[in-house]
Amino acid sequence: MSRLRVAAVTGAGSGIGRELALACAREGMALALTDIEATALAETAALAGALGVPVISQMGDVGREQDVEAFAQACDAEYGGVDCLFNNAGVAVLGPAWLATADDWQWLWHVNVMGVAHGVRCFVPRMLARGTPAHVVNTASAAGLATLAGSGVYSATKHAVVAFSECLAHDLQQAGAPIGVSVLCPSLLPTGIHQSGRNRPAGLDRTVPPAAAYEERVRVGMAASPIGAAEVAALTLDAIRQQRFYVIPHAQTGASVERRMHRILDDFHAQHPPTAEGGPTTQP
Repeated sequence: MSRLRVAAVTGAGSGIGRELALACAREGMALALTDIEATALAETAALAGALGVPVISQMGDVGREQDVEAFAQACDAEYGGVDCLFNNAGVAVLGPAWLATADDWQWLWHVNVMGVAHGVRCFVPRMLARGTPAHVVNTASAAGLATLAGSGVYSATKHAVVAFSECLAHDLQQAGAPIGVSVLCPSLLPTGIHQSGRNRPAGLDRTVPPAAAYEERVRVGMAASPIGAAEVAALTLDAIRQQRFYVIPHAQTGASVERRMHRILDDFHAQHPPTAEGGPTTQP
């Protein structure tokens, strides 16, 4: 009998993480789930288990390398490794860039960036050692492809996830490894990320209250989303099947990316006017 495929999901307690777990369960995949919230994690594990697949779950903070390593070891012990890794856990803080505190930066970097880095560091070497086809999905955001007022720290961390994912894909391709990479870049949709402050660590207190205008923008954006977390999860699994790198669920993200690219190229051409042959005056 062939080995059952295994998916490991961080931030599995709610939102996109929960729906990724359930989508993988419906595909018949065994699951390894982790989250910082025990009750939410148990709920996801129960929902997935009801679909008839093996499930293990383990509480942990993805920003702590020792927690992610313990999660990877649990996957090895139970399943002999994983085939799909979803580095999904994330948190958010909104407000004017100049009001972001050092605590804001530390918390978001700890979860959004180091959580992905630890997932890659702990799981990818194991995937490489097994030598069988595998896939890594890192959850970034549309805020990792384009920017918006009030999202300075969050957008910076998500841009880091996109860049890191691009480099990871280059590195694995250069190594000839049978490991695909995708970066998931959803826009606002109904999840609990706007309430992620409930898990903010003690000692990294928010000293600047969020502006009501930013909170209202998030609420409006979530309510207006044409898709939910389940649709995002389905699109992500489809991207894995098709070996697609960028997973961009919301159609409006394309216009934001296009505006950004035009601004970059407009400034580039202002500094490097095209020659008579049509190329820039400088070589890359």
